[in-house]
Amino acid sequence: MSTTTLPLSGLSTRTVSLFRDYAELTKLRVTTLIVMTAWCGYFFGAHKAGVPWFSSGLFHALLGIGLVSSGTAALNEVMEHDVDANMRRTARRPIPAGRMSLLHAGLAGVLAAVGGSIYLAVFTNPLTGLLTFLTSVVYLAAYTPLKRISPICTFVGAFPGAMPGVLGWTAARGQLEWGTLVLFAILFVWQFPHFFSIAWLYREDYARGGVRMLPVVEEDGRSTARRILIYSVALIPISVLPSLMGMAGRIYFVGAVALGFALLYFGIRLAFQKMPVASAPSKMRARHVLQATVIYLPILFALMMGNSLR
Repeated sequence: MSTTTLPLSGLSTRTVSLFRDYAELTKLRVTTLIVMTAWCGYFFGAHKAGVPWFSSGLFHALLGIGLVSSGTAALNEVMEHDVDANMRRTARRPIPAGRMSLLHAGLAGVLAAVGGSIYLAVFTNPLTGLLTFLTSVVYLAAYTPLKRISPICTFVGAFPGAMPGVLGWTAARGQLEWGTLVLFAILFVWQFPHFFSIAWLYREDYARGGVRMLPVVEEDGRSTARRILIYSVALIPISVLPSLMGMAGRIYFVGAVALGFALLYFGIRLAFQKMPVASAPSKMRARHVLQATVIYLPILFALMMGNSLR
C-alpha cells in the first residue's frame, strides 16, 4: 500500500506547489481585481445595449481578459526577474527563487497574453481583442522598462491599468462610448493613491531593486503625499459622474461621496504626519491608505452596479 500512496502524495504536493507558483507568476490577486472591474464594465455595456448581462458573453469576456492579464503579469516577472531577486517582497517569486525557468514562464506568458487576445477577438469582438492586446503591449513595452528610469512610470502605467472597465464595456457593446471614459477616469485616478502608498511602504525595497518610484527618488515624501492628496480629492467628483450621466442613482452618489472622503481622510493623515518616511508609524499610515484603496474600489463598483438605473 505504501508503494502506491507515496508517489500519489508526492504528485499531489508537486501539483499544489506548481499551482502556487502559477498563482504568483500570474499575480492572481491582481488579476482577480482586474476581472472584477471588467465585470462592472460588461454589466453597464450590456445594460446600455438592453441585453442580459449574465450570459455566455460575460464568461468569454472575463475569461479572455483574465488570460491576457495573467500572461502580462507573467511576462512582467520574466522581464523583471533580476529586479525581483534584489527585493525582499519578491525574491521568493518562482523565477528568482529558481522554481521556474525563464523559458517556462515566458512561454506561459506569451500563450496566455496572445491566446487571450485572440480568444476575445473571436468570442466577443475584434475591438475588445485589439484593445486588450494593446493594453498588454503598453504595460510591458512602456511601463515596465520605465520603472527603472523615471518616476513618470506611475503615470504611464495608469493608462493600461485603467483599461479593465473599458474592455468589459466594449466586450458587451463592441464600441467605445462616454460610459467607457467614465469608468476609465475612475480607475485612472484611483491608481495614484493606491500605488504611491505601496511605493511608500516598500521604498527601501524598491531602492534595492533599482525601481525609480517617486518615494525612492525623493527623501522627504512631500511630493508623494501631495500627489496622494491631489488624486484623492480629484477622485470624489470623478466618482460621482456615473450618477450625473444616468448610469447610477442617488444611493450610489451618496456612497461614492462617503467613500471618497473616507479615502481622503487616510491620505490627509499620511500627508500631515511629521515623521520620517522610513519610520514605522509613517509606514503604518501608508498601509492604511493602501488598505483604504483596496476596500474602496470593489465597494464603489458594487454600489454602482447595485444602484444602476433601470
